Amino acid sequence: MLKEIRELLIQSANFRLSDVDADNTFGKSRDDLELDLTKLRSLLADFQSNLFVEHKNSVLIVLQGMDTSGKDGTIKHVISAFNPAWCNVVAFTQPTSQELEHDFLWRIYKEVPAIGFVGVFNRSHYEDIVEARIQKLVSKSDLSKRYDQINFFEKILTENRIKIIKFFLHISKQEQKKRLVERASDPAKRWKKDALDYKKRKKWGEYSEAYTDVITRCGINHVPWYVIPSNKKWFRNWIIAKIICETLKDL
Repeated sequence: MLKEIRELLIQSANFRLSDVDADNTFGKSRDDLELDLTKLRSLLADFQSNLFVEHKNSVLIVLQGMDTSGKDGTIKHVISAFNPAWCNVVAFTQPTSQELEHDFLWRIYKEVPAIGFVGVFNRSHYEDIVEARIQKLVSKSDLSKRYDQINFFEKILTENRIKIIKFFLHISKQEQKKRLVERASDPAKRWKKDALDYKKRKKWGEYSEAYTDVITRCGINHVPWYVIPSNKKWFRNWIIAKIICETLKDL
């Protein structure tokens, strides 16, 4: 499976998000992976304990993706394996008035995990490129600078023993439509319904181009991205758990 994991690790400047098959499961079936996910969750808990006790490194997991791509689901089915005493999950939404009085990385830096801890960003500093670009919140000149500023920021974290694992959860436009319909019809999920999701959907192509640029300009030869085919939730959960386990094992 290591070969398949390497294929998810984007290391080419010619990468295009639109070329990725969101249904790809590398020939795996749900029956193959359900039991293995249980084992991986147990390993995640063990590796996290070692990380905390050794107190040499920390881990930052970044989850990005289109609306309904499964960031919350990943936290529920994978990240929940971690002991919450040593794991902090942060969801970055629209900046507050106070946060807007500082540089865009100010609110991010405050949430970086301490040594021995696991930190999880549900959306992240990359929102300040993608949303700023789509909604034209900053000038093109300032936006261009943010790519380099994020690269420097992540380089500083890496040099200070913070291992960064970046996941882009990739779904198709058709799958997003299906999930939005399910969200609206399921009482347990209806609270997530947001008219803004439908407005963003109309700009699918713009978002795809913006994320392609983020993945190639803020990843190659630095802290690369894993682009996870996420139409199949069971595959998404398993491969992300597998990658995190392999990373923690190396630490």
